[in-house]
Amino acid sequence: MDKAERRLELLRAARDVFATKGYHAAKVDDIVARASVAKGTFYLYFPDKRSVFVELVDGLFSRLGGAILTVDTQGDIEAQIKHNIRGIVAVLLDDPALTQLLLSFAPGLDPAFAAKIRSFYDGVKTLLRVSLDEGQRLGIVADGDTSMYATFTVGALKEIFTESTDRGQAWPREQLVEQLFRLLQRGYLRIDRAPEAPVSVPPKPRKIRKKTA
Repeated sequence: MDKAERRLELLRAARDVFATKGYHAAKVDDIVARASVAKGTFYLYFPDKRSVFVELVDGLFSRLGGAILTVDTQGDIEAQIKHNIRGIVAVLLDDPALTQLLLSFAPGLDPAFAAKIRSFYDGVKTLLRVSLDEGQRLGIVADGDTSMYATFTVGALKEIFTESTDRGQAWPREQLVEQLFRLLQRGYLRIDRAPEAPVSVPPKPRKIRKKTA
């Protein structure tokens, strides 16, 4: 196994240990046991468990950023927005262990740990706000405070994914995509189809009166 693969294996092991034992109860010994490596090997790649956690969170944030594409108003807007929602759903549900950890943390136990969690959510809100600002410029997002729109969206996503990952109530992904889209459409999205142009009716030909002698 080369260095990149070994590093990835340690990250996966740490993610699973954090999800099952909780971040604060987890120890480096647990991570190396899960990865089946010596403790010294761990320290070749990471100085402590917090650095592993930071890299996991940053990686998830990077994947979320890559899932959101700029909407082209000349194309099928609804399909593009659903594509973005589908990408976000996939990133979070494809890594349920880390998603559950981010959703279920208890603030106050470790200020640095809580600060990292907050920075993740702040980053996601900023990502959404920038996207919504662009949507307003394109005329597909309603006028209003995009920071508040982003907070509302993240709150809805948190509740949905908490039920999906923690409470075992998993919905089919396409159902999630469809319902999230409908929720946003009834909220700040403005992508209703334009009314059909009225059919132009050619004017009736004028009757020409015959001149009388």
